[in-house]
Amino acid sequence: MKTSFNKFLYIGFLLLGLFQALFSKDYMQAAASLGIGLTFDPFNPEQKWGDRPTWQKMVLIVNLSIVFGLIFIEIFNLFF
Repeated sequence: MKTSFNKFLYIGFLLLGLFQALFSKDYMQAAASLGIGLTFDPFNPEQKWGDRPTWQKMVLIVNLSIVFGLIFIEIFNLFF
């Protein structure tokens, strides 16, 4: 896939996940949308992880942290 097309898909899933989390309060769907968005690497997918700039790594790590946080919130809401 082209990198520019990946950027549009990544941003689309990011916006969908934020909408689901903030307005619909559906945290599992939000986590799924944000996780799917990670599959569409918005940066150069052919570049190795070690060669990426730090800010690109941080964007992807923060996105993944939000996914895990939403899953944790959903599990917490399930038991309490």
